[in-house]
This record gives sequence, structure tokens and C-alpha cells, in this order.
Amino acid sequence: MRKIPVTESTDESGAATPRVEANEPKSSASAAEVQNVPTEENEDDNLQADLDRFRDLALRSQADFENYKKRAAREKDEAIKYANSALLEKLIPIVDNFELGLEAARAEGEKSPVFSGMSMVLKQLMDFLKENGLQPIDATGQKFDPNLHEAIAHEPSDEFPEGVVVRQTRRGYRMKDRLLRPSSVAVSSGPAA
Repeated sequence: MRKIPVTESTDESGAATPRVEANEPKSSASAAEVQNVPTEENEDDNLQADLDRFRDLALRSQADFENYKKRAAREKDEAIKYANSALLEKLIPIVDNFELGLEAARAEGEKSPVFSGMSMVLKQLMDFLKENGLQPIDATGQKFDPNLHEAIAHEPSDEFPEGVVVRQTRRGYRMKDRLLRPSSVAVSSGPAA
């Protein structure tokens, strides 16, 4: 509580009379100090708000970490599942060339020892590729699918309706559920006019 100063003054006769000074305005610094004094309730509210904010931050961080662990596990599984895809992709052109060589050997006759030997080697190679998840895509006679086939020509055909693969010029391959190489095909444009 603030004390009010009392001073003495003298009147005309010289007698001392007590005089109470008028209320002085409070200084602006002391008024601000009074308003900024934190109350216990205000302090509790601030602490509760901080606690809620940090709890929310901790929960979000935990959820982000759980998502990261799941994503890392999924990526690891995919890496293991498709680990051989680069090797198999490099073997595909070799298989193509081997098949071309086999066709040339067939011209000499299917009873020739070269053709028989190459046929056995091709079968072993295709079995090995199949064991490792490589699947050939046979397109001839199938409806054209842009997800599996690459159209390189449009040809009229009396045998196949429009939109069906007439012939395959290069076989496509898929590894499990991924396409490694689309089949290069010629698509029917329907009967010739």
C-alpha cells in the first residue's frame, strides 16, 4: 500500500497546519509492473499450452518414424525381390541373338547336330531365366495392350480383327509384376479394303 506524504505549512499567523498532498498519479513504470505480474493461473495456462504443444510434436515425430520404418522395410523387400532384374535385363538381348542363331541353324535342317545342341542350350537358358522370375510375353493373336506391347506397324489382315497383334518382331519380357521390355508388334488394321 502506498503512503501519502503529509507536510506542514504555515498560515498567516505563523501556526503550523498539517497539509495532505493531493493524490499523485502513479508512475507509468509501476502500472506496467502491476499488469505484467504473472498470476499463478496465467502461468499454469502457459505451461499447459507448452505441454500440449510438445506432446503433439512428440506424437507426430513418433508417427513419422513409424512411417519411415515401414517404408524402409518395403523398399528393402522390393530390392531383394528385384535384385536380379539388372542382370536379367542384360541377358535378354543375348537370348534374342541366340534365337536368331537357332533360326539360322534350322535352315540347315532340324536333324542337324548344331540345331539340336543350340535347342538344348536355349531350353536350359530359358528355364534358368524362368526360375529367376523372368516371363516371356507372347503377343501374337492377343489384343493390343499398350502396357505390354510397342506397336511398330499397322497392317491390314483378313485373319485378325482390328486392334489384334498380327505378328511379334521382338519378344517382350516381364519380371514378376514389372515389365522389363515391351513386345515389338505389328497390329491389325482390319480387313484390306
